[in-house]
Amino acid sequence: MTTPVSLPPDPLASLVDADTQRLAARMAQETFAGLFRMAVDAEPDDPAVLGEVASRCFNWTQAAADDEARALRLALLISGLDQWGLAYTQAFKLQAIPPLTALIGGLRTRLDAQDDARFQQHFATLGTNEFAAIDFKVDLRRAIHLALWHAMAACETAEQVAGIVQPLGSLMVGLDAAMPTVGWRLLADALASIQISLLSANPPASAVAQDGTQQLFASLRAALPQDRYQAILAHSGQAVIGWQRANRAGSA
Repeated sequence: MTTPVSLPPDPLASLVDADTQRLAARMAQETFAGLFRMAVDAEPDDPAVLGEVASRCFNWTQAAADDEARALRLALLISGLDQWGLAYTQAFKLQAIPPLTALIGGLRTRLDAQDDARFQQHFATLGTNEFAAIDFKVDLRRAIHLALWHAMAACETAEQVAGIVQPLGSLMVGLDAAMPTVGWRLLADALASIQISLLSANPPASAVAQDGTQQLFASLRAALPQDRYQAILAHSGQAVIGWQRANRAGSA
């Protein structure tokens, strides 16, 4: 998905360009994946490992050009980690993810008063302005939605499928409400990515994955206004058709 040209400009683009925003989304995903594995292993947190992760994250934020850009990088990273944590605690019915809590707390304690004020301002802007860091938000939410869909596709029972489809659908509906102008485009991007994953699966996607996907589409159709849902469906369908044409062209 590309950001539509008709949208207002990203108010944070002068501090963090699109490529850096996408890198922040990938860093949040990769960092969270490591922290989640630590939590699932159910072993005591290793301070040395957490310290190494925190240093790597903090060093990346400090590589920006000035204080404002550094604070924004940190806000992007922590916002991404927060959203991954929220999605997974809801989907897997967890009370908390201790390594994630420890990492975020450790990153915040490295800031002095001025840096923390800058961080809080940028973090708030990310939450209140849907156009702020839009490239970061597109990549972040696509990755979260796809990760949960893949987790659902790996389920073995209908009960397990429903346990993930319900929070995934709620996350998507909440995104549409929080971003009234561009949220539907992010949902269309997610649905297109899911459909492409189904079509390109080798071996073919399981019956569980197909049934769970149908449940997800049905839940969105029931929860969203009809015109909104149809717009999402049409937009995602165009993306899937484009992918199919590109595949055929490549084969030819």
